[in-house]
Amino acid sequence: MDASSPTSFSQLIRTASQEQHTQAQNATFMSDMLGGRLGVDAYARYTEQLWFVYRALEGAGAKLADDPVAGPFLRPELPRVEALERDLAHLRGPDWRTDLEPLPATAAYAGRIAECARDWPGGYVAHHYTRYLGDLAGGQIIRGTAEKTWGFERKGDGVRFYVFTDMANPAAFKREYRELLDALPLDDLEKKRVVDECKRAYAMNTAVFQGLGAEFPLSA
Repeated sequence: MDASSPTSFSQLIRTASQEQHTQAQNATFMSDMLGGRLGVDAYARYTEQLWFVYRALEGAGAKLADDPVAGPFLRPELPRVEALERDLAHLRGPDWRTDLEPLPATAAYAGRIAECARDWPGGYVAHHYTRYLGDLAGGQIIRGTAEKTWGFERKGDGVRFYVFTDMANPAAFKREYRELLDALPLDDLEKKRVVDECKRAYAMNTAVFQGLGAEFPLSA
């Protein structure tokens, strides 16, 4: 099936989850951060939450490498945990792991990813898709804001999470990724389950933003 077809699976996922995606993008915390209305501590706290999520996402790599559904998506250009750890060392100092705790919403999000990785490769792909393709799109807006607002060196420590140094052509990579989605060996019922899990992933991400917003409310 042609990836450009309106009935392709990649297009179906994108269309069906658009409402949840938009809600995540428009969360108050994210709007405030992108608008430069929050301090660097809020950005650092957000980066900490990403570490928990990506540790769950990438910790399953070895187990799923040979899986016919999830395995093809585990591309070497993608892993983010090492970059997140460099960013956190820059943001919080060498002892950044000390007393580090996820928000309750983050713990639930990471737990769901781990559950899918263990029991349901199709669900894992849903979370993989929502995270990494988001990093390659909207994540670049966050990087630009962070560099401008808090003075990070361009593509340096503090924003390395958003810099895919091993990816020569992000646009081509995203096309190839969508082709992998279209080629998934899933029946229609399983595809619907994957779409529903994408919606759930966006909702869980929104819940993390809500938790962060409660920690960093703007003064009236």
